[in-house]
Amino acid sequence: MDQARYTLIPTSFILGLGGSPLWSAKCTYLTISGNVQAAKDNKKGADVVNHYFGIFFFIFQSSAVWGNLMSSLIFGQDTNISNIPEDILSTCGAYGCGITVETNSSTNSTTTSRPAQKLIWTLLGCYIGVGVLAILIISIFLDNIDHQQTSEFRGNREPFCYTFLATFRLLKDWRLLTLIPLTMYSGFEQSFLSGEYTKNYVTCALGIHYVGYVMMCFGAANSLCSFLFGRIARYTGRAALFFFAGATNLACIIALLFWRPHPDQLPVFFVFTALWGMADAIWQTQTNALYGVLFPRAKEAAFANYRMWESLGFVIAFAYSTFLCVEYKLYIVLAVLVISMITYPIVEYYEYKNPTEPIEQAAYKNPKNKADEAGIISQTWM
Repeated sequence: MDQARYTLIPTSFILGLGGSPLWSAKCTYLTISGNVQAAKDNKKGADVVNHYFGIFFFIFQSSAVWGNLMSSLIFGQDTNISNIPEDILSTCGAYGCGITVETNSSTNSTTTSRPAQKLIWTLLGCYIGVGVLAILIISIFLDNIDHQQTSEFRGNREPFCYTFLATFRLLKDWRLLTLIPLTMYSGFEQSFLSGEYTKNYVTCALGIHYVGYVMMCFGAANSLCSFLFGRIARYTGRAALFFFAGATNLACIIALLFWRPHPDQLPVFFVFTALWGMADAIWQTQTNALYGVLFPRAKEAAFANYRMWESLGFVIAFAYSTFLCVEYKLYIVLAVLVISMITYPIVEYYEYKNPTEPIEQAAYKNPKNKADEAGIISQTWM
């Protein structure tokens, strides 16, 4: 336990430290490229940005398929897989309070036995190889359009401290404050599926070697739906998709409260992850696109706030995961969902009545000179 504490906690800190600017840069990159392309094609900026985010999350979420397939195939070679006794199955689901028996000494059965160390090192080696390959692909093939936008529109970049403080100055905008519950819900719902569902439903009833296969279904549904919803958002609008995702999650939460998982119900485990993946595709693509549309003059600050509040949702969910029963965790996720569906329409209605024009489109439509463009783009929404 001490070894895990001294390795996992620093690793998590480093991951979060690197992930925050990476995600903010990604969102800014897609928003800039989407609005520029929309101006060139004479299309609505929000539609192109939605489409770009759909393509990104289609590729990003497909990583769950390949990553979990890799882990399932590797861990599936473990010979220490045994049947789960009924006394452990009775603790699975919402009313078992997350209490699972690590090892049954009389039957030598386990639901969370550690895989062989050789298999763990094999999996880590595969993940490291994929990570190095990703770095090489980005370094070689990704166009530095942010640098091009800086040269063309923004002039001299603001100091880092100014950009950093802009993240908190943006909190003066009531729209951002109103979107905080929706943003935090993204963290709550993702943490519940990856943490509680995989542990208290899948691992408890099926065994740890099934987690990869179940999460593959989540990744496949999420990936395909990200691409689909990114394209149809121009026809349905954001609001319809958000409420559809909310209704889907609401139905899943209610069903999980009453469902008693059992190995004989194998297809049901995949149905829940498929539905959750479909809803998560909407939360990810549309929330990112919404931030890009609402705050075109402060994209970096807006997406930094997005990651900050989403990460806070993760932090809170994982913080109470060790001492609350699964039933109460579902109630918390449900409560945050209801609050989100109350506050989000306020922002959407205001945007409908007072649409925000993408700053890149404005610069293309009426460019007096480069100095004027740079001045317009460098303004921060207050």
